Amino acid sequence: MTRLEAIEKLCGRGQPFELNFTQIRGQRCKVFTHAPETLRDLYAETRSDLEYLVFEGERMTFEEVYRHASALGRAMIRDFGVAKGDRVAIAMRNYPEWVIAFFAVTSIGAIAVSMNALWSARELSYGLSDCKAKLIFVDHERLYGLSADPSLLSDAEIIRVRAEENTKIYSNDYTRLVSDHLGCEMPWVDIDTDDDATLIYTSGSTGKPKGAVSTNRSIVSALLSWELDAALRSFLGQYEQPKLSYQESFLLSVPLFHVSGSHVGMLASLRLQRKLILMYKWDPETGMDLIEQERVTVFTAAPALTGDLIQAASRQSRDLSGLLVVGGGGAPRAPAQVHKIGELAQNIVPSTGWGMTETNAIGTGILGKTYLDRPSSSGQCAAILELRVVDAEGKILGPNSIGELQVRGTSMFRCYWNLPEETAMAFDGDWFRTGDIASIDREGFLFIVDRAKDIIIRGGENIACIAVEDALLEHPDIMEACVYGLPDDRLGELVWATVLVKREIDTEALESFLATRLAKFEIPSFVRQQSAPLPRSASGKILKRFLKSEASKELRS
Repeated sequence: MTRLEAIEKLCGRGQPFELNFTQIRGQRCKVFTHAPETLRDLYAETRSDLEYLVFEGERMTFEEVYRHASALGRAMIRDFGVAKGDRVAIAMRNYPEWVIAFFAVTSIGAIAVSMNALWSARELSYGLSDCKAKLIFVDHERLYGLSADPSLLSDAEIIRVRAEENTKIYSNDYTRLVSDHLGCEMPWVDIDTDDDATLIYTSGSTGKPKGAVSTNRSIVSALLSWELDAALRSFLGQYEQPKLSYQESFLLSVPLFHVSGSHVGMLASLRLQRKLILMYKWDPETGMDLIEQERVTVFTAAPALTGDLIQAASRQSRDLSGLLVVGGGGAPRAPAQVHKIGELAQNIVPSTGWGMTETNAIGTGILGKTYLDRPSSSGQCAAILELRVVDAEGKILGPNSIGELQVRGTSMFRCYWNLPEETAMAFDGDWFRTGDIASIDREGFLFIVDRAKDIIIRGGENIACIAVEDALLEHPDIMEACVYGLPDDRLGELVWATVLVKREIDTEALESFLATRLAKFEIPSFVRQQSAPLPRSASGKILKRFLKSEASKELRS
């Protein structure tokens, strides 16, 4: 049976994943008939006495999180006058209060604004002003940063979390607000499935960050799509998760302010009744300790972080018997790393997927032997989405042709906040222009070639940075690699790379190593070797733009 036939079977009338069509903003979309209408409904339906949040010895059940969110929701309405549609920002590390605040905000019809906790005070100020936030939840670091210049706050009131009162800036104490209303039911606000629920700022690697707005339906549809994918794999005999005598658990090493944290980790754990172990920030040794102590079943992170896990596991004897899935996302994983994950332990399978903030993290997925057989693939398309590849003129390309990837469907974001022109430019009719260069084979497997802006054109030859990075990472002494193009008078661009090495590598030896893996014109003209880890963003992505700038300075000198 093919995947499409299996989808038809599992999504037919009367089935748990029954799909029907409806109109969303003028587009005909597939929707799950039996999905919760809103995020608030999702929270209410998943209350239980099982553990949900674990943070450095602190533990909260699903029921306790719901009751705290109910108290906070009441406080926001009664004490601050938060109304449906108001924006409430969250800017802090991975604390339990982040989750509670998100639940509370979205349960009362307000819009949860996820802000990068590593932003400077001025960047936070831009976001607050852009979305006109009524409230902002901050931890000690963010409160201290904002106190340096209180004028940056605009009109947003501050609720401080795990922070002492700062005499330079007025703030409200989170603990007092919750305790004053604990025991109260969640306030009732009339919320529609197509009402806005989240506003998530993109990384802003080029220009100012944009706030992607998504509805309740878009987010819930993404969550059920992952459940459907798991059911499809079981139905097709591709992967059947072992029956466990203990609770499933997810190690959250990436920030909650990214969809890989808030959606893949936090929200997707609700219906699965999966325990979520929060890390303040990623540390390989601490991560390994938690995997052992909590019998973590799922660890999903950017390739750099899963690479750290592989390195840590190779250096020491650790009990990985509870770990079932090592997932990825945020960036393509080198094929060499895919196979190393498969070799970690007999019970562990690798997985990955492609998705964006604008798609609410879903898009494609792949796991287990299917992934090991196609380590360069990001998987097959989610049932509620459609993918296509087009050329520079917008012509739809056939299987295995390389062009820009476009996507449309139910989980798509609604707009960029207050940017109607940029929203319009981001779409080709109903299709969202992802900016990814990709191909789709005859079986529907997606292969991301590169970002459009990262293609290096050397003497008229197009070079995919990811292909060169994959080749470099096959070298046993290279732990991280970042490839980029720098200008050249004769050839237009030359291939440069910055790599993290275990020990210095002879240049000629490296060229000989790459010569069996790359075309001659793809081999880097310059390789900058360093012993310090490559700089990463909060989500674990290597900061290519920064490394390119550093190399450019070196070239000019």
